[in-house]
Amino acid sequence: MTLITDLPAPRPIAAIPDYVNSDTKLREAAQKMEATFLSEMLKSAGVGKPRDAFGGGEGEDHFSSFLRDAQAEEMAKSGGIGLAEALFEAMKVRSLA
Repeated sequence: MTLITDLPAPRPIAAIPDYVNSDTKLREAAQKMEATFLSEMLKSAGVGKPRDAFGGGEGEDHFSSFLRDAQAEEMAKSGGIGLAEALFEAMKVRSLA
């Protein structure tokens, strides 16, 4: 019979291997890069461009980039176009070398 006192002490949270934290950081960086790419593509496609009639004026011009960036971030979070995964794999291989 194993007593509770015979069991090893639990590992502290800081003992989580570095590669786990590294993978998380790499994945976040890859997702951010994809979101930036998507934001530029949305900008090129004219998303957030002021309309001719009933436009919002200067305010709409200044804040449309925020909307475009938020849309791109949500697209990347929900899977995007697969660019983040490709970037993640490339950065992961590069970080191991």
